[in-house]
Amino acid sequence: MELKKTNIGCFMAVPDLISLLNLSFGFLAILMAINNQIFISSTFIIIALIFDSLDGWVARKLSRVDNHGFGKNIDSLSDIVSFGVAPGILLYCSGKIYIEILGLSSQIHYLDYLLAIISLFVVICGVLRLTRFNVISEKIDFNGFIGVPIPTAGIILASFILTGFFNIYLAMFLMIIVGFLMISNIRYSKLNNPKILLICAILVILTIAPYKLVYMGINIPATIIFIMTILYIFMGIIKHIFKK
Repeated sequence: MELKKTNIGCFMAVPDLISLLNLSFGFLAILMAINNQIFISSTFIIIALIFDSLDGWVARKLSRVDNHGFGKNIDSLSDIVSFGVAPGILLYCSGKIYIEILGLSSQIHYLDYLLAIISLFVVICGVLRLTRFNVISEKIDFNGFIGVPIPTAGIILASFILTGFFNIYLAMFLMIIVGFLMISNIRYSKLNNPKILLICAILVILTIAPYKLVYMGINIPATIIFIMTILYIFMGIIKHIFKK
């Protein structure tokens, strides 16, 4: 079908503005990571996640008809920035800080190369994950996700950094796992339970709130989110194994 109107205003809707807020905080997260503000960067990724959750909800409430796929594409492109590129750069920058703490910044360290490779791997897997989603989303009969959703890469790294017991080696391991799971055929269920969604929303708000709920140096809400994300990841793997 030939398009007669091509100006952006013909395609844009309210949910797309929310997607752009997701993109904006993802971009700000990148800037903060580059400037070694890894806690602020992590917070911005979580805020981006909030907007990513809202755009779809608003689209459903407004009964948005996305005939040309503009909404789906702007959502995916925003997700690549916020949950692919931003976590990749955040992982690399947080690792560089770790290298400096060890006093190895004056020499070429193997960890530097490893961080770069894993960070790039996460971005590539995120792009592949979302490209596949856009291709198959309307062609399969499954109300869930094929491969772990890309926001998982952002939320697991950001929450881990905010917990207060961050470890770069464990972070790299987890990001490798998430990368492979994004491009896997493992099926993950959507979190549709209102009670679980409410708990997650409260935890997210408490995690990014100015006054942290901290006990013995541990950010409690961030730790709960981190653990819940790991459980979600491995529950999908366990279900996949037992279905075979």
